[in-house]
Amino acid sequence: MSADDLHHSVGARLREAEQQYTANRRAVVAVLAAARTPLTLPEILRADRSLAQSSAYRSLAVLVDAGVVHRLVHGNDYAHYELAEQLTQHHHHLVCDGCGTVVDVTLPTRVESAMDRSFEQAASRHGFTASRHSIDIHGLCTECR
Repeated sequence: MSADDLHHSVGARLREAEQQYTANRRAVVAVLAAARTPLTLPEILRADRSLAQSSAYRSLAVLVDAGVVHRLVHGNDYAHYELAEQLTQHHHHLVCDGCGTVVDVTLPTRVESAMDRSFEQAASRHGFTASRHSIDIHGLCTECR
């Protein structure tokens, strides 16, 4: 998705949530779009020095509520933030239990399809309708190992 398309989609989602697409929210989205991995608030602030911490935090809260940003909490000091999959692509996460680093990983289509079928079957056995799945793989990164 191009940057223009991304910002158009985010603006539409915010309007649906009766929110405005402010300059601060746009800056946060731009930082997250440029990132290769989910970012913590301090990492977002380092990526765009014009953002004030309180404004960035408030912007993240609105973006999460509107379904634009996904908040990942893995028990470390900071939550990580990334654009919602509907704006990017389906992926999973490698989570370092040592330093808290989170890395996006994609799996081959055949593996995703097999997992989708298995999850749908498991959900169906319990009268549940699955809409999506997410997988976090925990371990230690190269530096913490």
